[in-house]
Amino acid sequence: MEKLEPSIIGNFELFAVEAGRFMLDGGAMFGVVPKTLWSRQIPSDEKNRIPMAMRNLLIKSKNTGKIYLVDTASGDKFNDKMAGIYGLDYDHSSLLGSLSNLGISPEEVTDIIFSHLHFDHCGGTTTYDKDGNLKEVFPNALYHVNERHWQTATNPNAREKASFFAENLEPIENSGRLNLVDDNHTFEPGLDTLTVNGHTVGQQLPAVTAVDIKVIFAADLIPTFAHIPLSWIMGYDMYPVQTLAEKEEFLNQAAENGWYLFMEHDASHEVTTVGRENGKFMMKDSLSLNQIS
Repeated sequence: MEKLEPSIIGNFELFAVEAGRFMLDGGAMFGVVPKTLWSRQIPSDEKNRIPMAMRNLLIKSKNTGKIYLVDTASGDKFNDKMAGIYGLDYDHSSLLGSLSNLGISPEEVTDIIFSHLHFDHCGGTTTYDKDGNLKEVFPNALYHVNERHWQTATNPNAREKASFFAENLEPIENSGRLNLVDDNHTFEPGLDTLTVNGHTVGQQLPAVTAVDIKVIFAADLIPTFAHIPLSWIMGYDMYPVQTLAEKEEFLNQAAENGWYLFMEHDASHEVTTVGRENGKFMMKDSLSLNQIS
């Protein structure tokens, strides 16, 4: 098997970890944007669903020896009905398969940084054993969750409740390794987070920075390249007006400073950069993570 080369950013090695594909309703993904517009960017299937990636980020620190994993995708705990609704496709890739290709065992992962705890971001943290009991996939990892988001996830409002699954959250809580962090937390020099609150309270976007290079995990602030335009906001967002303000500030900085946006959900674009055209934000470049160094 061909060796996968990392992106080397300062004292960190970064790897994209493909963890499968799934489908979500295009109308929900683009909110008030008409289908006649969004379908030109990402066409839908006969059920109005668009293809979505589950792409996690592995960060190896040369300074501390830690192996960080950002998000763990949806996992494999769905029954056939739910798997069909979401069009889950693990033939494309799987979390453990991709880690194995990198020579990383689940036991070696020291830290998991959750952007947030919606099912498609944390479900891979656990699985069912042959007896139908829940077990942890990463038995030695600390679980890092924004403290305000943990309160949201464990006491959700009626609208967001369907995105938080007890079988995902309870093992994290009961592990004894849950670490609740403040907004804009720094894990070590060069690895910190940007906290945003429009999609869900306390979503954290991990960023790796060295000199004039920043790679930032865009998570659900910018789920696909088609969400770069300011008003293209998901119907899933709890506070869309806040997302609008957060996106504008974020994209201004990304365009001015040449940030690389690691795309968790874009099925076609692994990393993008942002530019402006006629005063509007747009995707400038599309590249793979290992092209950045």
